[in-house]
Amino acid sequence: MAYKLFIGSLAWATDDASLEAAFAPFGTVVSATVVKDRDSGRSKGFGFVEFADDAEGKAAEAAMNGKDLDGREIVVNEARPREDKPRRDFGGNGGGGYRGGDDRGGSSFRKKSW
Repeated sequence: MAYKLFIGSLAWATDDASLEAAFAPFGTVVSATVVKDRDSGRSKGFGFVEFADDAEGKAAEAAMNGKDLDGREIVVNEARPREDKPRRDFGGNGGGGYRGGDDRGGSSFRKKSW
């Protein structure tokens, strides 16, 4: 079973390759990922490293927590499973209450011409 670590306080310059290189001496790294902002592509300052073996992952966690990586003291913890958060529903019809029709009041609000 794989052992996944959360790596926090990463430097902006840290990328997937340098993260993997820092943790490779402890065992077989299955994956090393720096999480990036969807819009800007810039690092969010944290990432994940997954080891093939639990013992290797635990050894890396103990050895690397508080160590310097690319000029920053990193935080290393066992990753927790993602929480299932409910989707954010802002309600409403998204149209600001405008229900269509023309600017004279719409077809159901026509003025009588008499």
